[in-house]
Amino acid sequence: MKPIILAGTAFIALSASPVRAAAGPEGGGVRAGDEVAAEAQHDILIEGRVDRTSAGSKTDTPLIEVPQPLTVIPEDVYLAQGAINIADTVRYAAGVNADAYGRDTRVDTFTVRGVDALQFRDGMRDIFSFYASIASDPYNFSRVEVVRGPASVLFGQGSIGGIVNLVSKTPLFTNSADVNLVYGSYDRKEVLADLNGRLGDTLAARIVARVRDADTYVDHVPDDRVMIAPSITWRPGASTDVTLLGLYQDDKTGSTSNFLPVIGTLRPNRDNPPLPRYLFVGKPGYDRYDGRLLQGSGMVTHRFTDDLKISLKARYIDSDLDYFTHYTNSYGNPTDPYVAGSNGRLIPLIAGSSVARLNVFSTDNNVQWRFHTGAAVEHVLLAGVDYSWNQVRKSDNYDYSQVIDLYDIDYASIVEPKLVAPFTGDTQKQLGLYVQDQIRMWDRVSVVLGARRDRVRGTSLDINSGTTTRTTDSATTYRAGIIGEVGAGVSPFFSYTESFQPIAGRTTAGDPFRPQTGHQFEGGVKWQPDRATLVTLTGFRIKERNRPVADPANPMGQIQAGELVTKGFELEATRTLPGNYDLSLAYGFNDVTGDTGEIGYLSRHTASAWATKTIPGDWATLRLGAGVRYLGQQSSGNPFWTLVTPARTMVDALVEMERDSWRLRLNATNLFDNRGYATCLARGDCFVSAPRNVMLSLGYRL
Repeated sequence: MKPIILAGTAFIALSASPVRAAAGPEGGGVRAGDEVAAEAQHDILIEGRVDRTSAGSKTDTPLIEVPQPLTVIPEDVYLAQGAINIADTVRYAAGVNADAYGRDTRVDTFTVRGVDALQFRDGMRDIFSFYASIASDPYNFSRVEVVRGPASVLFGQGSIGGIVNLVSKTPLFTNSADVNLVYGSYDRKEVLADLNGRLGDTLAARIVARVRDADTYVDHVPDDRVMIAPSITWRPGASTDVTLLGLYQDDKTGSTSNFLPVIGTLRPNRDNPPLPRYLFVGKPGYDRYDGRLLQGSGMVTHRFTDDLKISLKARYIDSDLDYFTHYTNSYGNPTDPYVAGSNGRLIPLIAGSSVARLNVFSTDNNVQWRFHTGAAVEHVLLAGVDYSWNQVRKSDNYDYSQVIDLYDIDYASIVEPKLVAPFTGDTQKQLGLYVQDQIRMWDRVSVVLGARRDRVRGTSLDINSGTTTRTTDSATTYRAGIIGEVGAGVSPFFSYTESFQPIAGRTTAGDPFRPQTGHQFEGGVKWQPDRATLVTLTGFRIKERNRPVADPANPMGQIQAGELVTKGFELEATRTLPGNYDLSLAYGFNDVTGDTGEIGYLSRHTASAWATKTIPGDWATLRLGAGVRYLGQQSSGNPFWTLVTPARTMVDALVEMERDSWRLRLNATNLFDNRGYATCLARGDCFVSAPRNVMLSLGYRL
């Protein structure tokens, strides 16, 4: 009942008295002097929301005209919510489960509609292999976009549940500066800077940077980062923009996910007390997740006429990663993982060492043509080609020989596996051709029709057999949708979309993974009675094939599910209320079933609410914010047992004061320190959710 009640309050709030614009800017609202900047980005910022986006169509389109649910979270909104990683930025979006395995300083994980979502940057895929790169920095982006449902027709290898697209900060033709000093929990110390300058009539430059020295709630696991992202835009005329972006990022961290055994955490250890929730299982000074990332991107747009536009994008990624770790081995006997006769204290330990090198080249190029077929029918025809090449090379080694006393760890005696294995290599090339027609009729009805042809070639070297496997996959996917306003801002919509996602790697049996495919039917309604309100209610049914799932016979391996069906519905609402209040609410329900019954470790119910109140004053402006997030219980089962991870409710809070150009902000996430479990898996391990985190920042903005 709790998530139903939370979601239902949306209609009470949204039917309140007539709306007026808030006096002060909320989050991403347009500040004085920034109107030109907002226009340059082709977005209309309304009290922390974005009314237009290219995420769902690759064209600049109002959200109300896209027959698909989209969520756009501006930077100022997710920073006000206390986001410290990319997963945090989407935790208030409908249908999204962020940090499904607890907070992870190594990588960002999130599911959309019950499926692991792929991460894109500026419309091109950003992550091609886990544990071969480091996590992106949320301060480097102007907004985060969640596209729910299959997006393969436009984005190629998009997951069937949806994608998360990060939009990079680019130069604006204004002079501005934003500098912040941060101190927070676990001795977190940071300096952040976002400097933008107009260098002349045709040039503008920007540099975004973060330097962080921090510990985490797990001993011996730092969270240090150096990030520098310069960019420059050349605008020789009103019709042409050329932007170059660079990125250097260096992370020194480790694993906050220590894979603790279920027995001793969620389930009692009959011979011993519960394990410390944030126990470090590793070797101090050895365990680490250290990475260096270099990126270079170029973006060109040119308007030949008001109706004809070309867009060109390309990016190269070079990433190096050292990953050394230890974790308990409870997988052989998950219901009783401790060594016999040890009174529930001794447990096998897995030690792993890995060095990875990732290289990626991506490009996406399209032409957009606007024309009419009659006085009341407008078309926006989009045709494009994209290409990506990625190569992952790894050398790794594992040691299974050691047993430790989990209740009295002798850290000095823990073994350090040496890198002796040669590098393995996986290479993938993808070429896609796509076409889309957006048809706007009588300025009330929008129809979207699209098709795409993909061809993917992969090469994989198996060092165990010394063989090289080559695969070729191709597919044609389609998209169709319609949305129309019937009056009073009500716009029903219906869509059909298809998905195609090649998967690198092998099953437990050593067979290459087959591409994951699927299709979705979706129907819903969007309601926008005024510019301060947007409500989206949608229901969907997804059928997919070949999703990688845990192998019941070997928890360390994977097989592919034959057929899975996901059914659900979502509600998302935002509104500015009288009295300088801003409110957003979200609710999602997912029911995933397959050939083997219900798929576990996914919350069927998720819900959230976030509200802020701005209080103008003569001396300063005060802003207060609060949010609540609910994640329903999860189940995970195998032939040995079934585990149920209890539901969690977490509260976040904001207190902010602004005077002239100065800003003092206090954030608290998980305010009441709910130390529940993010998920516990029947294979034998548990992951704890992050404890309370408090940050105080002092900022200066010009």
